[in-house]
Amino acid sequence: MSYSCFTSILLFNLILLYSCFAIDVDYDSKALIINGERRLIFSGAIHYPRSTVEMWPDLIQKAKDGGLDAIETYIFWDVHEPVQREYNFSGNLDFVKFFKLIQEAGLYGIIRIGPYVCAEWNYGGFPLWLHNMSGIKLRTDNPVYKNEMQIFTTKIVDVAKEANLFASQGGPIILAQIENEYGDIMSHYNDSGKVYINWCAQMALAQKIGVPWIMCQQPDAPQPIINTCNGHYCHNFQPNNPKSPKMFTENWIGWFQKWGERVPHRTAQDSAFSVARFFQNGGVLNNYYMYHGGTNFGRTSGGPYITTSYDYDAPIDEYGNLNQPKWGHLKDLHASIKLGEKVLTNYSTRNDKDLGNGITLTTYTNSTGARFCFLNNNDTNNDANVDLQNDGKYFVPAWSVTILNGCNQEVFNTAKVNSQTSIMVKKSDDDNKLTWEWKMEPKKDTMLGNGSPKAYQLLEQKEVTSDASDYLWYMTSVDINDTSIWSNATLRVNTMGHTLHGYVNRRYVGYQFSQTGNQFTYEKQVSLKNGTNIITLLSATVGLANYGAWFDEIKVGISGGPVQLIGKNNVTMDLSTNLWSYKVGLNGERRHLYDSQSQPQPHGASWRAIPIGQPMIWYKAEFKSPLGTNPVVVDLQGLGKGHAWVNGHSIGRYWSSWITPSDGCSNTCDYRGNYTPEKCKTNCGNPSQRWYHVPRSFMNDGLNTLVLFEEIGGNPLSVQFQTVTTGTVCANVYEGKQLELSCQSGQVISQIQFASFGNPEGQCGSFKKGSWDATNSQAVMEAACVGTNSCGFSVTKEMFGGATGANNSSIARLAVQVTC
Repeated sequence: MSYSCFTSILLFNLILLYSCFAIDVDYDSKALIINGERRLIFSGAIHYPRSTVEMWPDLIQKAKDGGLDAIETYIFWDVHEPVQREYNFSGNLDFVKFFKLIQEAGLYGIIRIGPYVCAEWNYGGFPLWLHNMSGIKLRTDNPVYKNEMQIFTTKIVDVAKEANLFASQGGPIILAQIENEYGDIMSHYNDSGKVYINWCAQMALAQKIGVPWIMCQQPDAPQPIINTCNGHYCHNFQPNNPKSPKMFTENWIGWFQKWGERVPHRTAQDSAFSVARFFQNGGVLNNYYMYHGGTNFGRTSGGPYITTSYDYDAPIDEYGNLNQPKWGHLKDLHASIKLGEKVLTNYSTRNDKDLGNGITLTTYTNSTGARFCFLNNNDTNNDANVDLQNDGKYFVPAWSVTILNGCNQEVFNTAKVNSQTSIMVKKSDDDNKLTWEWKMEPKKDTMLGNGSPKAYQLLEQKEVTSDASDYLWYMTSVDINDTSIWSNATLRVNTMGHTLHGYVNRRYVGYQFSQTGNQFTYEKQVSLKNGTNIITLLSATVGLANYGAWFDEIKVGISGGPVQLIGKNNVTMDLSTNLWSYKVGLNGERRHLYDSQSQPQPHGASWRAIPIGQPMIWYKAEFKSPLGTNPVVVDLQGLGKGHAWVNGHSIGRYWSSWITPSDGCSNTCDYRGNYTPEKCKTNCGNPSQRWYHVPRSFMNDGLNTLVLFEEIGGNPLSVQFQTVTTGTVCANVYEGKQLELSCQSGQVISQIQFASFGNPEGQCGSFKKGSWDATNSQAVMEAACVGTNSCGFSVTKEMFGGATGANNSSIARLAVQVTC
């Protein structure tokens, strides 16, 4: 056999093998078509850097158990290429392993390369070296930026191809995104924006990945790129090509939180309503943003002022627990819509019938006559009783969708929540007392004004630091020869944010911060002496802007000033063009004081000796890992503002001293009406974030080290480690539906606190019997559930017997509250 013949046979066999494993992804307006199967897709966002490798399998399995078909993630440029052409794909940045685990679980993947991500991520995911390149303009028709964007996009695609991650290679990835929400701000870039977005499409298509590309919030996405919708509701969205599927790439299942803000929530009922209306109006893919939000470890939170927690009120909470009832209610929704998948993806006719008073019946019918219906009550106040004649009578609450299998069997209503409600509690380890050591931040050099570089101007902070640290020291000196004017002066600094500390002649003169993260004026009284006076200013950022047109050009730090001294009779001295020295970061950062292996001898080894309420202090304590497998948090109540590490792993910034407004919160939330982030707030009058996630993989079996850098002054004596577990579990299940109760981490149901089958009133934590109920409700529940980790059964009259006071037309509910 000739060599060329052998080579041809080998190549043919490789092509044949490749074709056996390749997954074909196609689409039309009614479905994603995967290997010829017409599909509706439920997807959820889980960002790999916002959790740990050890958490990934459990998060993925819980997503699958919740009825998802796919998991979506951004790719984060700044962490993968922190230094130009130096790449990092290790640890929780190993997106290849993340997608492999997704595939092993039997799920699909969606990759959003961007490479701009927004995501409330620092600087929108752009590395700072990019900003500092000569001649660059980001996200527009700029050759420097486009070259770097193409290099990074190609790098990610090549890494994915080498791992066979695309469906065309037999991998899990069925869709890829280029750019992100550019249509929302494109007009600010004028004609260059249109040129840029066309270039993005061409560049992406040239990657030849074998699966469709998408662009979200891009009404003019060039063909064949599929344009998609982001928001709280996308039922009215229509793709710009009638042949494209209708995709909801970001269903905002909650909202992010900023320092100083209360905690936002979005109800399970409204979340389900949004999804059901979307599929009622021809939706093909719904992706929850977020399905698991996770944690902004390190300095990754953007904003400014995005909190370390990125919980997002997602179906899986920050720590990896199920957020009930949202997770369970959406699981039931997914199963209900999947009952109609064959009809919805193959329908021959769709009929929308206005029944009046905000009621709409949408009927899908396929060629065999099979039907699937959505009955929508869009009214925000009035419930409805709807008579569909031969197809039955239905009670449809306000602001809800009823799903009718076969158009004559109610299988789900978005306002009728049957899944359990879990009230999570934090349990302290009383044996894990912390003994504190401490060390002042070394700052002799900055107090003497020593730093580099030097300039006769006030430089912009991120351009000097390249975001290597939140902190930048500005230092200058001024000669005073008349103390009658300057002995009692005002130091006035116009700064672009976010926080500022001042020192004069090594004496601390105070701290101020911007309430909004924008420009503010720092003013402090200072005392100057005859001769040379050294002025030292420490500017700190709290996450760089991540969204908006030209957000990359928003300045931070004392950029341009002015910095002024104002003496007697308003005599003013402008120091802005003085010779300024600069120093990036803290000396404690340079000396790795956050690393337990690099700790110097502390100043004190007894908690009685530690300074309280003083700025610029490093605290250190040892602790034992809490027993068990429940998630671990550290309660940083009593501290001011700073950063925390466990065994050298950053668990993020804290700002415990910033208390939220005392008004605007409620124990109840009306799910009816359009959701906004100002609706359904909790946590009034408390620190924006008090508890910080400590992944168990960050801890050792024996002793561990907690290190805090306290920037503004606080008291660490109240800091303690706790575990998060299920405290109380409730359910409120309609007759004929399935009751499912479960505790987590091997806990068992120890007590039935309340049970009533009838017309109970109230909500979890405040249930009470209604006008009628089954007298044996408590006994039935105790027999079925006490002593078990989970229990479940179909709720029927037969199980509970007759209910005193009920009439034949009454539809009963079972309300139950148990202790784990």
